[in-house]
Amino acid sequence: MARVEWEDGSAETGPVAQTLLEEILVDPLATGPEQSDRIAVAHTGDEAVALVPLPAVSSEHDGSETGILADALLESVREPLSAGLDGDGRVTLGVSAAVHSAEGLRGALEEARHARRVAAARPGRVCAAGHQELASHVLLLPFVPDDVRRAFTARLLDPLRDYDRRHRAELIPTLEAFLDSDGSWTRCASRLHLHVNTLRYRVGRIEQLTGRDLSRLEDKLDFFLALRMS
Repeated sequence: MARVEWEDGSAETGPVAQTLLEEILVDPLATGPEQSDRIAVAHTGDEAVALVPLPAVSSEHDGSETGILADALLESVREPLSAGLDGDGRVTLGVSAAVHSAEGLRGALEEARHARRVAAARPGRVCAAGHQELASHVLLLPFVPDDVRRAFTARLLDPLRDYDRRHRAELIPTLEAFLDSDGSWTRCASRLHLHVNTLRYRVGRIEQLTGRDLSRLEDKLDFFLALRMS
């Protein structure tokens, strides 16, 4: 699933997205005339859809290997799409998991559409998301209203940002590193090149300023989401 957007709000983006997909999929992926003919591209409204055959895999490896193949397809089209855009153009892509029958196409279409919406929430001229991301928090974040995002992140992060501006304390980078280290004091201290006691002081200051407890899973999750939405 692909969609092209222009800063000036130009219409008829569906045919443009279809043309882009045809140019990058039919030729580069074809291993012969018979393979090229099996790729179907069409547009509906302002989105374009491509059905691309993937190599058959055994059923015992179906879940992981088809996911890898779909991800490889996603990566293969990023650069050509970027090269095919003019000036202020932007394209967003979503790829579904592989399906093995016509009955699965409707679900795959919706899956690809949801993945494209996730990609649309990201910055950049060519943004893509795969089906595997739909089982993650990244599926939910793009659909949180902007005013809710701002209120949530401001409540948690503004006290830390203000403190960092006044004292150059680097509480926000410390918080990010602490969460990325899964709350491990030693790994986080090593990553930041700090003594563990210094790290404990910073984390204590974060907790004091926000009223949260970074030993609690709920509070870690709130901080994690706030950083992702900021």
